[in-house]
Amino acid sequence: MRKTVVGSASTAGGWPCGLNLNVVFLLSMVATNLLSLYHLSIRASSNTPPLQSGPGFDQQQVLQQLNAIRATVSHLRSASATPPPPPELVLYTRLAPVGSACSAHPDLLHRFMSYVPFAACPDDVHTLAEPLILRGCHPLPRRRCFSPTPSAAAGSVQLPTDPFAPLPDSAVRWPPATDAKKCRSFSCLPASLGFDVARTEAGKFLRARGALDLTVPQLLRLASMSRAGPIRLGLDVGGGTGTLAARLKQAANATVLTTTMDMGAPYSEAAAARGVVPLHAPLQQRFPVGDGTMDVVRTGHAVNRWIPEAALEFLWYDSDRVLRPGGLLWVDHLWCRKGDLEGVYAAMLRRLGYKTIKWAVADKTGSGAKDELVYLTALLQKPF
Repeated sequence: MRKTVVGSASTAGGWPCGLNLNVVFLLSMVATNLLSLYHLSIRASSNTPPLQSGPGFDQQQVLQQLNAIRATVSHLRSASATPPPPPELVLYTRLAPVGSACSAHPDLLHRFMSYVPFAACPDDVHTLAEPLILRGCHPLPRRRCFSPTPSAAAGSVQLPTDPFAPLPDSAVRWPPATDAKKCRSFSCLPASLGFDVARTEAGKFLRARGALDLTVPQLLRLASMSRAGPIRLGLDVGGGTGTLAARLKQAANATVLTTTMDMGAPYSEAAAARGVVPLHAPLQQRFPVGDGTMDVVRTGHAVNRWIPEAALEFLWYDSDRVLRPGGLLWVDHLWCRKGDLEGVYAAMLRRLGYKTIKWAVADKTGSGAKDELVYLTALLQKPF
């Protein structure tokens, strides 16, 4: 009598027959998907090289890919751009640097972002950070290292309450003692740079030495007469150690932001020690303030003829952007060649369509007859 076995028949390998069919079906699906992914990867790799990461990261290859993407976008835009932009806007393409230009300086950027996490950040603001900013590259902050500070403890740094009191050396990170060519005290910096705040700076914007000078009392009086309203907020472009900001704070309780760069001297730290706000920003940067918020914008001695004409014109129009209606644009001692004053710089300013409150021109003393350089001081009012 034959015995009946209850259950499924098995193969020689010991797998049940039904289960064997399911495994075969599953394997076939996996193989089909892998084959599809393989064909897709071949087609993608034939069009765009894959980005690499890890130890074998090729920076040049990434830059080439980014340039290819940029060229494609530019081509698509130019193909659909009708009509072409007006000629005056083509000047924008000549500005260098404008906005972010980090991709043009990969070596500096790589060195800037190479640091030990959760340790002290490298003290390289003058060798890396400022060269990047001056080239239009504003890198991301170092998020996982701690910025260097003055060596003295925070409680022992005695900051003055009077912005025209002598500046404390303890408020600044001075170069190492081994660097004999660098100053390690405010006393060794030339007074003309604006660091002698107790004497040289104390008389500025209080007494007029000639028609080019505009004092703070005169500014406040002209603002009142021209219905500009009270001066509460201001922007001092290239304002050095913040003397105008300090003077307006005392005279009108106004808040003035000072744009500065630490080129050869600690301008930002000196302004902060005086109790005014320094903005570490180059002249070609868009002002980091909102539209129509400033009562006055002043451009100091840093804004002069060495700035490319296209960049200077954008600076005037960015000043217009941040000024409120009725706000004042103060061009302080802009110097240029005498022959360029009317044809270039005066023409730029007049294109703004502002009301002229003050316009004074004088020869630049000490320049000599050969150069024929002149100064321009102008106070202009944005239309209401």
